[in-house]
Formats: sequence, C-alpha cells, structure tokens
Amino acid sequence: MTETLMNAADRWRPLAELLQALLERIAGELPGWLGAGLTVRRGDRPLRVLATAGVAEQLIPAQLAHGGPVPVAEATGEPVTTDRLFGDERWPDLLRETLFDAGPAAAAIRGAVALPGFWDEDGAFVLSVTLDRPPGPETLAVLRRYAKLTEMTLVVAETATAGDPDQMLDLLASRAAIEQAKGAIMAVRRCSPEEAWQTLRRASQEFNVKVRELAVALVEHLAGQVTAPAEGIREIRPGAPAQHAAERLWSAFTGVAS
Repeated sequence: MTETLMNAADRWRPLAELLQALLERIAGELPGWLGAGLTVRRGDRPLRVLATAGVAEQLIPAQLAHGGPVPVAEATGEPVTTDRLFGDERWPDLLRETLFDAGPAAAAIRGAVALPGFWDEDGAFVLSVTLDRPPGPETLAVLRRYAKLTEMTLVVAETATAGDPDQMLDLLASRAAIEQAKGAIMAVRRCSPEEAWQTLRRASQEFNVKVRELAVALVEHLAGQVTAPAEGIREIRPGAPAQHAAERLWSAFTGVAS
C-alpha cells in the first residue's frame, strides 16, 4: 500500500513542479504580485486547490469557504476582477481576519483577478492572482495567456493518468473539436474565449447533446462537409440532434431562419 502511494506521488510530482513553475512565471510578469493559484473541478465535484504560490496558499481555501473571485468565476464562467478583495459586496463573508497564517503580505492585499477555463467537457479550472494594487488590463491579459498553457498541462496530466489509449484519444479529439467551434463563435460574435465556451455549454444543455458532438456538428455545418480527424485521432460523429442543434445555434448568431 505504501509503495502504491509512493508511485502515485512520483507520477504527479512532475505536474506539481510544472504548475509551480507556471505560477512563478505569472509572478514575474505582474508588478504587485502577492500570490497565484489554480483550482480545478471535475464533473459535479466541488472545486479543489491544485497549486498555489504566495498568499494564495491561505487565500484560496478561505475563498472556497467564505466566497470570493475564485468561486464566483467558476460558477459564472466569466472572469472576475476586484480592486478591493476584502469588502467587496459580492462576497461579504470574506474578511482579512480569515487569513490567520498569511503573514505581513495579508495586510498588503488589495486587488484580485480570477479567470475560469476548462480542459474538457467535465473538467474546469480557475486561474487566479492576488495583487497589492488594483488590477489593470494587463493582469487579465497575462492570465489569459497562461490559461492556454494551463489547459494543455491539465490535458496532458489527464491523458497520462488515464491509462487507456482510447480514452486519451477521446480527450484529444474532444479538445480539438471544441477549440475549432470556439474559434468560429468568437469570430462571428466578437466575444471572449470564456463567452464562446459558455455559449457551447448552454446550447449543449438546451438541446441535450454532448459539447464535443455539438462542436463537431457546428464546424461541419460551417464547412458544408464532414470533417476528417487528424491522423491518429479518433473520429467524433455527431448525431442528428447535434446537427440540428448546430444549425439552430448558427442561425441564432446570423439571424437566418432555420
């Protein structure tokens, strides 16, 4: 049993080291950085802390218990920014006094940003940062850039621990299809990646189809033909409900009657 636990720890050590390096890079690009963290959720399970740096080690658990930008971003699927982390009326129960072990840095905390993302249909994450000043436009821009690296890291971790080659190919194929569909939605709606993802999720729930099937159906609807998967990637074939959903969704975007 001990050997099994040690093997599991060894498997996850490179991921932990990689995520720690990612958070440290964010720190290097943001003046006034006090902490950063990554929280993840799988399916209907609650958010859990995967990696932290600086004051985030105490601050993110406090947010999960008392409210804050991280749980709000996860719940809404939209970026959350605040110039005053403590005292924001959106999470009145989050108080500076809840950070017992954050040290002198807790007194310097002012602004915060939380950016939601996903790495497959059931896997969501929130990348967050805490500052000693109000966040500027560059704060969200930096997080968006590192969110792409975070997504790739989590996809690799998920596939590496799956153990099943078919499941690994499914994850890769789903990811590619969703990214293509997001790009099309962003182009026509001139929206952010987060809004494009939420649009896909809402449509999949409304029409009761899987996100990945809706994504493929949307890309094929725009191309006017069935798309072939990349070499070595499992094909995703959307059924009639997904095809109908894609047609309705695109008609709603373009104002064309279906």
